[in-house]
Amino acid sequence: MTLTVETLLKLAMANPINAEITARLPDLGVDQCMLTAGCLFQAVWNHQANLPAAHGVKDYDVFYFDTDLSYEAEDAVIRSAHELFQDLGVNVEVKNQARVHLWYGQRFGRPYPQLRTASQGVDRYLVAGTCIALDIATGEIYAPYGLDDVEQGVLRINPLHAQPELFEQKARSYQARWPWLRIV
Repeated sequence: MTLTVETLLKLAMANPINAEITARLPDLGVDQCMLTAGCLFQAVWNHQANLPAAHGVKDYDVFYFDTDLSYEAEDAVIRSAHELFQDLGVNVEVKNQARVHLWYGQRFGRPYPQLRTASQGVDRYLVAGTCIALDIATGEIYAPYGLDDVEQGVLRINPLHAQPELFEQKARSYQARWPWLRIV
């Protein structure tokens, strides 16, 4: 199989939670809204392993971008999302990418650049091939490193966010759920 954008979307939307979150996200009313991370690319690995589309999905990540850097503004969006998705019985993690630099250093012990777009947050995932998001406004897939690594089960460090220790932890976590993945 050649992993196309259409195939990725079909596999990801086979997880009814992804389909429902995608349908409801416009109601959040936030700019640059993206469904991103494992809920999308793990559907491909699950398909390849003959597992249900939602297998191993720990949470559903939503990125957006708001120039209001206050905790209160982000918290209001998080609360709205909780109301919007509470009936789904899953953890939906909502983060304003404009604020990440404010808390990242304290949480991870290293600085983080101030981002200018939500997609720049996607660009900084530890594993290059997992930099994938669905733009809710356009319905387009954003994948700056392409889809080949996900299709081929290759886990390689993201040169834009080269953190070898954190990469190793993340890659081993994926490999524990999908043992055939290769760390390069």
